[in-house]
Amino acid sequence: MSLTLRQLRYLVAVADSLHFRKAAAACHVSQPALTTQIQELEDRLGVQLIERTRRKVLLTPIGTEIVTRARSLLDEVEQIEEIARRRHKPLVGPLRLGVIPTVGPYLLPRTLPSVRTAYPDLQLFLREDQTERLLERLRLGQLDLLLLALPVSEAEFDCLPLFDEPFLLAAPPGHRLAEKPDLAESSLAGEGVLLLEEGHCLRDQALAVCRLAGAVEADTFQATSLNTLTQMVANGLGVTLLPSLAVEVEVHSDSRIVTRPFASPPPQRRIALVWRRSSGRAHEFRLLGDCLRANLPEGVSVVGAT
Repeated sequence: MSLTLRQLRYLVAVADSLHFRKAAAACHVSQPALTTQIQELEDRLGVQLIERTRRKVLLTPIGTEIVTRARSLLDEVEQIEEIARRRHKPLVGPLRLGVIPTVGPYLLPRTLPSVRTAYPDLQLFLREDQTERLLERLRLGQLDLLLLALPVSEAEFDCLPLFDEPFLLAAPPGHRLAEKPDLAESSLAGEGVLLLEEGHCLRDQALAVCRLAGAVEADTFQATSLNTLTQMVANGLGVTLLPSLAVEVEVHSDSRIVTRPFASPPPQRRIALVWRRSSGRAHEFRLLGDCLRANLPEGVSVVGAT
């Protein structure tokens, strides 16, 4: 009996979760069926791939090495399948898209209807997470494509810039900065700015703006979301920087928050699609990027075109 792609998929699923029940659920099979296939794989290879105890599951050293090769092999098989699908029609079937939480809720509801109209047979599966975790999932082949803020420095990834999104200042009424119709970045000098917690790329981008302007991070609070940040501002606890697309959703007509644009050129971030350079779907990803750019809401500047 030869080893099978199914057995390799089950092995990789166990390696990802280090839990047989969770791996079986991810593969949509029963736990006994998955366990049997893993045992047959070990018997076929004549080596122990997984250490099993009542409390934990671990890969053996040779199991770790084989999982690495299995990931590459499964990725190649997936690309073969995608090449065959694209011969008939682009952007058909499943696409696993990772998106950062400071972009997804504000961009996708406005653009996905147009994507569905243009590519009705596309099955889009969304995963929201912080940048580093999304990049790791992309690296492991658990995601196909990411929507996030640049820069991404790893040479193994390719990217398609979509648009530049300016930052706006959000402040409570009566704050000295709320009275200025058009802010210079230097107006932030000496100001304590409320920021997101560690791990959010928006935090790093806002910190960079603060450093250039001579502002500092407010050390009283770190938020887990833009919604929390705006509520802190609404309650008079300080000022923050918001991406322009988030303003309509998070601020609405809340009279407790005043937003002000920065003078040109404003501080901004660049949003892009990112994928593995080895992926065989780059053409499809660029088509999707073109569709997103053609349907962007107001307040952002389109970058380039294919």
